[in-house]
Amino acid sequence: MKTPTRLTRTALPTALTLALLPLASQASSRAAEYFERVATFPVYRNLGANEDAAMQTVAEITTVSRDGRTLIYTDSPGERIGLVDIRDPKSPKPAGFVQLEGEPTSVAVHQHYALVAVNTSLSYAQPDGVLAVFDIRNPAQPKRVATIPMGGQPDSIAISPKGRYAAVAIENERDEDLNGGLIPQLPAGFLRVVDLKGQPKRWSTRDVDLTGLADTAPGDPEPEYVSINDQDIAAVTLQENNHIVLVDLRRGRVMRHFSAGQVDLQGVDVEENDRIEPIGVLKGKRREPDSIAWVGPLLATANEGDYEDAEGEEGGSRSFTLFDYNGRVWHEAGASLEHAFIRAGHYPDNRSENKGIEPEGIAAASFRKQDFLFVGSERGNAVAVYDVARPWAPAMHQLLPTGMGPEGILPIPSRNLLVVSSEEDSAEDGYRSTISIYQYGAKAAPYPEIRSTANSLIPWGALSGLTADRTLASRLYAVPDSYYKASRIFRVDASKTPAVIDGQVELRKAGATVDYDLEGIAQASNGDFWLASEGNGKARPNLLVRANARGEVLEEFALPDEVAAQQTSNGFEGVAVVGEGADMRVYVAVQREWKNDPDGRARIGVFNPASREWGFYHYPLDAAPEGAWVGLSELTSLGNGQFLVIERDNQQGPAAKVKRLYRIDLRGLQPSSEGQRFPLLSKTLERDLLPELKATNGWVLDKVEGAAVDTQGRLFVVTDNDGVEDASGETRFMRLGAVKR
Repeated sequence: MKTPTRLTRTALPTALTLALLPLASQASSRAAEYFERVATFPVYRNLGANEDAAMQTVAEITTVSRDGRTLIYTDSPGERIGLVDIRDPKSPKPAGFVQLEGEPTSVAVHQHYALVAVNTSLSYAQPDGVLAVFDIRNPAQPKRVATIPMGGQPDSIAISPKGRYAAVAIENERDEDLNGGLIPQLPAGFLRVVDLKGQPKRWSTRDVDLTGLADTAPGDPEPEYVSINDQDIAAVTLQENNHIVLVDLRRGRVMRHFSAGQVDLQGVDVEENDRIEPIGVLKGKRREPDSIAWVGPLLATANEGDYEDAEGEEGGSRSFTLFDYNGRVWHEAGASLEHAFIRAGHYPDNRSENKGIEPEGIAAASFRKQDFLFVGSERGNAVAVYDVARPWAPAMHQLLPTGMGPEGILPIPSRNLLVVSSEEDSAEDGYRSTISIYQYGAKAAPYPEIRSTANSLIPWGALSGLTADRTLASRLYAVPDSYYKASRIFRVDASKTPAVIDGQVELRKAGATVDYDLEGIAQASNGDFWLASEGNGKARPNLLVRANARGEVLEEFALPDEVAAQQTSNGFEGVAVVGEGADMRVYVAVQREWKNDPDGRARIGVFNPASREWGFYHYPLDAAPEGAWVGLSELTSLGNGQFLVIERDNQQGPAAKVKRLYRIDLRGLQPSSEGQRFPLLSKTLERDLLPELKATNGWVLDKVEGAAVDTQGRLFVVTDNDGVEDASGETRFMRLGAVKR
């Protein structure tokens, strides 16, 4: 038996426990290394000069050429495969497309051939497809050399490590609009084995019948995903049937099969009520695995939980599982994976009643003798990396932010690279399908930059305002916006890396929770908090709210009628407090122009709590990029009449142009009342935030929302992740050094 510290050891021991025990003692003593994102390639860059850059184009499943220099991905909407040059992984370059006769569902590489599974079905009742084989010795000009009929609608394809076989899952997927999407819906799926002997035109195929195995719809197996070990044993998931099948590819027969079983989940959010409440219990949820990977002698499944039966019971198992060869569970993640996403701010509350974070992709590989399992969350937009030196007890190693809808996970150990393709693409909504490239070898995990404490489960997201404690260094406070109900204040310990949300206070008014749209927070000298709640120009008014340290709302201050009459849907953003007693003044930034404001002039209001009087300045906004707007996001006092202002456009990715921090000085200027001419402020660029937003080589985030300067003069800036809805969920917590006070 080979040395049992490598994932390539896939012999199937009869005494599995004895076989695995050496793994624990032989684990490497090297210092831990981590994956770090080095590039993000927006797939639309591969479009031709004559194609509209806004057209939908995606990367779903990705593979790599044998030399590790060219990525090949499936573009389903375009009915083609795309190529990306990664000779320099930090600077991927578009390498064009190859048109197909149908929808590509998967792609794999054997020697110098790319094998593309193509769905050419006329209908669900008449499934069909081919295996298109391309010679890619010249990646710039792939040459089609064979077309092999598949006899049905193909899905996943895998190549055996020894290069003897390809296995194609012929899913013959169901029509989800027919009979409520219930199976059986014939014709049944099967596994097609391709013998990779000789030239592609001479490759032969064999079919393996998968009917009669599962308890659920045994006559209609829908094979979803296939993975092959170095003993030429294919593991196949039947997702809708909640079943796993092991196939001996040499003999072309089923060796073993077993139910994927059920899982009980404790501490999950089961209600879509605009609150992350991981307190629910789900009993007996079918795992319904999507992808599968060999981890040494074990099998790891990503349990998406996709199917609803005739009784309306769904999967939604939200986990991953490690099985042995006989179907015995060696590790069940349960709710722990979802909890990790909650702590990192990546939980999609809008999926709580469905499948939560929806684990979908899974892969395993060894990097520098370190064994890893990668689990992708389709809805949480991240990949969890586990150390599987002891595969029966995976240990969370790190979390990697991705684009939206990560689908394909591709380890490339020969180049110390990991590639993740994310398929969600909507130019209209500002996000695009991307390929993220990570390099192994970082000395510390670069992400998350802020998370909640491991001691208790504190859900968070959509951070929209930030302030520093008046007396304690490294103590910050943050607020979420109206994406979540039950407004609260988070305590942040910025002395740690990542920063840690170690407490929260729920705001209450007369004992009841409140639902503000909090966009700013500041702390007064007596410890009270002043909060800016943004109005929407309709039922929700712009409010200044004063609350004590226990979260009790003490006062609400609305705008005078004559001022409120000018407001639009863009209202209060940042807030700052200076002075005390009768000298206290509360400053608030309005995001964009109101009705009677000149173009390019946003208001900064000044409120006197003692007299209840308001005055205003005009702030000159930068010119907006074409098709965009520019507004204010934050206001932070530096003392002595000076403030920092975040000014940003509403763009993301390559379209983002204005993400800036300006300094303004109000000394010697008196605000004017409504109806008078407001003094026009001057501003000085303090920091261009775009370089820092680009520094982590990801999709540039839109909402730079919070800024704080602590007692030691250190500047912190945070982004709003929009609650992981139509957004990647990534949160940047930027430490920008000292600022002159």
